[in-house]
Amino acid sequence: MHMQLLKNNKVIIFDRTDFGASNLSLPSNQCRIDPNDVALKIDCTAHSLLYDIPTNTIRPLVIQTDTWCSSGSVLPNGTLIQTGGYNDGDRVVRMLSPCDDDTCDWIELPSYLNVRRWYASNQVLPDGRIIIVGGRRVFNYEFYPRTDSLSSYNLMFLKETRDFYDENNLYPFLHLLPDGNLFIFANTRSILFDYIGNRVLKEYPVLPGGDKRNYPSTGSSVLLPIRLTGPGPGQIMPEVEVMVCGGAPPGAFYHAGREVYLGASSSCGRIKVMDQNPLWVMEEMPMGRVMSDMLLLPTGDVILINGAGNGTAGWEYADNPVLNPVLYSISEPDPTRRFSVLNPSPIPRLYHSAAVLLPDGRILVGGSNPHRLYNFSHVLYPTDLSLEAFSPHYLSAQYTQFRPVVISPSSTRFGYRDRLTLTFYVPAYNPEQGILVTLLAPSFTTHSYGMNQRLVMLNVVNFMQMDTSSYQVSVSGPLTANIAPPGYYLLFLVHLGIPSEGLWVKVE
Repeated sequence: MHMQLLKNNKVIIFDRTDFGASNLSLPSNQCRIDPNDVALKIDCTAHSLLYDIPTNTIRPLVIQTDTWCSSGSVLPNGTLIQTGGYNDGDRVVRMLSPCDDDTCDWIELPSYLNVRRWYASNQVLPDGRIIIVGGRRVFNYEFYPRTDSLSSYNLMFLKETRDFYDENNLYPFLHLLPDGNLFIFANTRSILFDYIGNRVLKEYPVLPGGDKRNYPSTGSSVLLPIRLTGPGPGQIMPEVEVMVCGGAPPGAFYHAGREVYLGASSSCGRIKVMDQNPLWVMEEMPMGRVMSDMLLLPTGDVILINGAGNGTAGWEYADNPVLNPVLYSISEPDPTRRFSVLNPSPIPRLYHSAAVLLPDGRILVGGSNPHRLYNFSHVLYPTDLSLEAFSPHYLSAQYTQFRPVVISPSSTRFGYRDRLTLTFYVPAYNPEQGILVTLLAPSFTTHSYGMNQRLVMLNVVNFMQMDTSSYQVSVSGPLTANIAPPGYYLLFLVHLGIPSEGLWVKVE
C-alpha cells in the first residue's frame, strides 16, 4: 500500500496492520497485541519491512498501529514521517530514520495529530515542516512538527469539493510552487493556497470533461519538471505546470459497488499554474486509466504505470487491468506524439499497489488488492504480494555507449545558489543535445499519488572535456527552498536522454 525510497538505498514498504497474519515473522518477543483488532488479537508477523535494493533482501519491522490509507513525507535529515491511518492509527505520527546496521525501527507518537487523518495528503515545505491536508470527512490541515498552539486550520475548499456519496476529494493533490504557495487539487477543482496566511489566493478553472480525479475515482498528478535558466538575483521565476491524468466519470464508485464498471478517464490536463490567466490544456492518453501511478523519470519524462481501465479504487471495484505502462515525453512538441505505449507486465496491479523510482532508473512495483486475511482465492483479482521492476527504455543495452557514469562530485552537499561540479565518463559523447543535470525528490507513493516528488532541471554554467571520454560539468544550485525544499535528492546526469545512476546529494 505504501512505499518510500530512503537515502541509504532501501525502500520501506508497508500495508495495514489489521488484516491478519502475514508470511513474514517478527523477531522473537515482538508481537503486536491489540484486543480491538478485527482479525488477530495477538499478531507476531510483520506488516512493514525494509527492502535493500543492492542485496535484494528484506528485514521485518515492527509497527503497532494501523497505517491503512495513511500518508508520509521525508524530513530534511532523511527521516520518514508517517501520519495517520485508521482506528488506533488515525492520529498517530510514526518515524523511521534510515540506518545500515539493522537497528532502526518505527518510533510511534500516539495522539500527536490533532484530528484523525485517514486519506490525507502530505507536502514538505520550504522550512522543512510538513503540511498534512484533509482526510475522510476532515476539512482542515495541520503541521508537523507543531509550531503554535492552534491545533488545525479550516479549509472549506475540501468540504466544497466532496461529492455526497462518492466523495472524490480524498488524497488531494498537493504541489509546492516556486512562489512558496500550494497548488491544491480535489475532485475537479483547484486553488492557489497561502498556507501561512490561511487564505485562498486564486481558484483555477474547473478541469474540463466532468471526470472525477481524486480517491476513490483515483487519477494521479505530478508537478512537471522545474527548469532553472540562470543564476543570480535577476533570474526569472521558473514557469511551472501541473499535470492531472486519469480518473473516473461521475457515479463510478456507486456503480462499481453494483458490479457495473464504468470506463476510466483517458484525459490529461496541463495547466501553467503561475500564469496570470491560467487555462487547462487537455490531451488524450492511449487508454483510460484509474489507479495509475504517475512518476517523474530522471530525464524529466513521466511514466504512468499500474491501474485499471474500468471502475474505481476499492476491493473488486475495478476491472480490465491496464498492464502496459505509458511514457509521456514532455519535450515532444506534437501533443499527438507525446504518449508511447510500453511493454506490459503479466501481473495486474490494482487497488493498494504502489510504485517508486529506484536510483538505477528502474521502477519498483509491488502489491495489489490485499484482501482481509490475505485471501488469494475466490476473487477475480486476488491478493498479490510480489515485487517486480520495470526497466524504462533508457536502460536498454543498445544505449550503453551513451550512458554517463559520474566519477566524482565536488561535494554531496549542495547549498542554495552554490555551484556543484561533476566529473563524468561517457564512451560516445554527442554534443548536439548537451548535458542535463536533474535533482529528483523521491516520492512517498500510496493510492496512485506520489507525494512530495519533484524534479528540478539545474542550470549548466560550465562544461569542459577533460580527456578522450571524460568531461566536467558545473551547475548552479536552486535559488530558494521554494524551488527545492531542503533534504536528500537523487542527482542524475542525462546525456542524449540516457541518465546515469542517481547520486544522493543533500540540498541545504
